[in-house]
Amino acid sequence: MPKTPINGVDLYYECHGKGQPLMLVAGLASDSQSWLPMLEALSRHHLVIVPDNRGAGRTVPQDCENSIRHMADDCMALLDHLQLPSATLLGHSMGGFVAQDCAIRYPARVPRLILAATAPCNSERNNMLFRDWARYLKSGMDPEQWFRNLYYWILSGHFFEDRETLKGALRFALDYPCPQSETAFEKQVEAIAAFDCRDRLEDIQAVTLIICGKEDLLFPPEVSIRDFQAIGNSSISVIEDVAHSIPMESPGALADCILQFLDDD
Repeated sequence: MPKTPINGVDLYYECHGKGQPLMLVAGLASDSQSWLPMLEALSRHHLVIVPDNRGAGRTVPQDCENSIRHMADDCMALLDHLQLPSATLLGHSMGGFVAQDCAIRYPARVPRLILAATAPCNSERNNMLFRDWARYLKSGMDPEQWFRNLYYWILSGHFFEDRETLKGALRFALDYPCPQSETAFEKQVEAIAAFDCRDRLEDIQAVTLIICGKEDLLFPPEVSIRDFQAIGNSSISVIEDVAHSIPMESPGALADCILQFLDDD
């Protein structure tokens, strides 16, 4: 799969399917491969573009300068590289911060916006938690313990009832061939902490879908729904029995929400 030099990094990306372009922007510590469970469903109807954010996956160097603005500019530069004037942007978690920044600063290029399990800024509780995760990484915590601690926060209680599924998720994370470095993780954490677009939400012109996981501990639905009220042309979908990591826990339901929104628009 291709890489292209963009804004000082070699950006890795994949394109799947044909049709109207849909770019999927991953969250903290995630990359293009986090979308695998739903790529087939989406790519039957759309040209699906999945980049590795700077500081993650196969995009190098991982220790590059980073901020939400940097990642947003990378997304728009990737559209330039692909000769696409615009695309629907779907951002999950930190990727939602990136997608909002794109929609605010590049309104003509983002006609439709999908914000999944995210908010216009991070809470202080989350900032402290994410910084603790970064410290745990640097401390040499056992990797399996680190991922289990992460999963307690991003997955629902239902997920832990299936021991084999949990074991498979841990094995995938531990064996992943393109792990994120400690430095790159910390830089993404600080990029999240520095972002706040609450006073610019009214500038978002895109037709917007807000998707929440009913059991999300990091971005509870009632908080996200309240905070996104300032977006004019928006609708809300709450997925039951799922927590923060919607693409991992319920890719089918997420894909259905996305396709219905894009078909209705």
